[in-house]
Amino acid sequence: MRTFKPTALTLALAAALAAPLSYAQQADATDVATDEQVEQIVVTGTRVAGRSVSDTAVPIDIVSADVLERSGNTELNQALSIALPSFNFPRPGLADGTDTIRPATLRGLSPDQSLVLLNGKRRHAASLVNVNGTVGRGSSAVDLNTIPTAAIKAVEVLRDGASAQYGSDAIAGVLNVRLREASEGGNMTLSYGVRNTEYSTPTATPPAGATWSAPNPVSRSLTDGETLTLSGWKGFDLDGQGYVTVSAEFKDAERTERGGWDFRQQYPLVNGAFDPREQTIERFNAWYGEPQIEQLTLFVNSGLNIGPGKLYSWISYQDRAAKSGGFYRRALDDRNVIEVHPDGFLPIIAPDVTDASSAVGYEWDNGDWSFDASVVYGYNQMEFTIENTVNRSIGPSSKTEFDAGGFNYDQIVGNFSAVTSFDVAALASPVNIATGVELRRESYSIFAGEPDSYRNGGVLLPNGNPTQSGAQVFPGFRPANQVDESRNAVGVFVDMEANLTDQVLGSVALRAEDYSDFGSNLTGKLALRYDISDSFALRGSLQNGFRAPSLQQQFFTSTSTNFINGVPFDITTFPVNDPVAVALGAKPLDAEESTNFSLGTVFRVGGVSVTIDGYRIDINDRIVLSENLTAANVRQYLADQGFIGIGGGRFFINGVDTETTGLDLVVNWNLPTNNTGDFDFTLVANVNSTDVTAIPEVAELAALDPAPVLFGRVNVLSLEEGTPKNKLGAIVNWSLEQYGVTLRATRYGDVLTPGTSADRDFTLTAKTLVDIEGRVELTDNWRVSLGIDNLFDQYPDAYPTSLNGTGNTPFSNYSPFGRSGRLLYGKVSYNF
Repeated sequence: MRTFKPTALTLALAAALAAPLSYAQQADATDVATDEQVEQIVVTGTRVAGRSVSDTAVPIDIVSADVLERSGNTELNQALSIALPSFNFPRPGLADGTDTIRPATLRGLSPDQSLVLLNGKRRHAASLVNVNGTVGRGSSAVDLNTIPTAAIKAVEVLRDGASAQYGSDAIAGVLNVRLREASEGGNMTLSYGVRNTEYSTPTATPPAGATWSAPNPVSRSLTDGETLTLSGWKGFDLDGQGYVTVSAEFKDAERTERGGWDFRQQYPLVNGAFDPREQTIERFNAWYGEPQIEQLTLFVNSGLNIGPGKLYSWISYQDRAAKSGGFYRRALDDRNVIEVHPDGFLPIIAPDVTDASSAVGYEWDNGDWSFDASVVYGYNQMEFTIENTVNRSIGPSSKTEFDAGGFNYDQIVGNFSAVTSFDVAALASPVNIATGVELRRESYSIFAGEPDSYRNGGVLLPNGNPTQSGAQVFPGFRPANQVDESRNAVGVFVDMEANLTDQVLGSVALRAEDYSDFGSNLTGKLALRYDISDSFALRGSLQNGFRAPSLQQQFFTSTSTNFINGVPFDITTFPVNDPVAVALGAKPLDAEESTNFSLGTVFRVGGVSVTIDGYRIDINDRIVLSENLTAANVRQYLADQGFIGIGGGRFFINGVDTETTGLDLVVNWNLPTNNTGDFDFTLVANVNSTDVTAIPEVAELAALDPAPVLFGRVNVLSLEEGTPKNKLGAIVNWSLEQYGVTLRATRYGDVLTPGTSADRDFTLTAKTLVDIEGRVELTDNWRVSLGIDNLFDQYPDAYPTSLNGTGNTPFSNYSPFGRSGRLLYGKVSYNF
């Protein structure tokens, strides 16, 4: 069993945090709760100190801690998907590790085409690469759910490309999570939620002569998914010279189950007749919903005035133990050992995720210059245990639980920046200029599982044919899959901003980066804002961007063994440098390159603000995961090249070009009244469209007859129509004295679940989810909240029986809001 081992750097950074912590214990504690109001001053998208969100040349949203807390769901990704117009967080199931680390998307692009910062510093990615058929297939992105909402002061979201300012990944935008900086006060919140829901799905007719009958439709009433969350934060004063803020969260979430009725034959025939147990077996046999999660998270954020500047640091740690289901194996299935599982079995994927980060930095002024130097470390590991399963090739002596191995990723980033300003006579303001350098080292490794998790034990099927190797549902990583790779990168930038006239704000940025694996890249950005009046402004930007191929995409590999006509063939996800992948046409991955245009308006009058921003994002050479290339002519081609026993596989490749266009609308209206309370109205909307304009081809495969498809219809349509083409949200917040109410409605537009042919496409029609929460301040310290998410118990459209061949998986993974139904919740909060 692998465990997290802190590196020397991690320990050093932890020691840097320990000093202010011990100092804080000596300072006077306070019992006075502070109401932290997030100033509408942004640090994302601009390096000018004191720039307000309403005066920027690019669209920026601020999502405050209060907004994040007004929901029954404690996941940061879910809270952001409700608050932001173009941010989506689908909740796939039956997708191996993606059930546990779920990707989110911005502006319909890939999850790894948005950059995530923590306190303005690059956040490390998850070690998982999404290789199954979900939104974000082939990506490896930051797991925002490693950051508890209790630790957050605000999230700044730059809805514009920013590679020239921040480097790789910032194609769709930038999310900057700002940690709470409290020197006094604190909060403890206990929340409890439970799903109370009803849903119906159609059911296919059992096979001819069946002794069991299917209800049609299936209607179910369920109460499940109990979730208990205890979270809090506490601020400590460093004798007026700084702060230490400690935040923690414990979450215990039970699974939800939204399966359908399995109409199929379950047991082998008995003397030519159906087994009597067919009439009594439980046919709701899928674990199709939210995973079971037990999670503990700790954040410590600190700052201390020392000498001419401020020493700052943070450290975080999260352990997430999850369980989710695979596809059910029936008793009669060749993948089952009936002596071990006489009634069939539901294999369980139980990953343990360890995530940690630490940082130390110092910012100071010297004359007209402001400097910032820092080192940030991040680590993520995912290790898989497979439970309630079997290695069919070992037979009746097989274990039912296996250590399947896993992978980890870590990142060390060193930053140095300098900012100053100088007067230019012809300009209306001083020119603000920032420059700096960033050094980054990344490492990625895969470690093998125990031998029984991947080996073939040699036991044959009853018909004499060999069977699959390894643990059912998730064969372990083999020693041949083990990798330990790293790379270095260096980037330098310059960023200038000034008021060219009293009405025109301009900014320009230029950044050069060099990677040890694929080479260098140069990006630039120009942004302008024209204030026509105090109430109305135009703004726009033009830029190019890039995303470096991740180590996960370059080196992830896994292998399973299939038998074709009794002959074993290894089916592999190949790293791009593998000789087999090269023979199939793989080449070293290069950076994705983008061109972004945006044009928008800003309108402000009284308590009303309106922003409308249109955008176009062209991306060339997107990195995608190919189809599984296992056709007979592919196997023969590989054999002709000298690769005997290789059944084919898949690999990452550049070559998909896309055009994305869209429009964001954000309306805010603050309406205070004398007698009926204060109202805050928010309307957010997004319209988004992506077209695939080119797909990759390789000469090696094009020469085969028939030529196998390298990137097929399902994956093309997933990019084009796998996220809502439109989304509309309306939020009303009301408060009067000690009372408060939040009413929220979110409409998700149509989403296509693509099939291998047009007749197997399935459209998820638009749905509107309504949430409501009421709050009351019982005293100055105590607050109670009660709420309902998905008040009207909306579900995505269920598959027709023609597209649900098992009956037990009735909903699509492409649903933008999941498939768990109504959530009832309550919260008790204590401020101190």
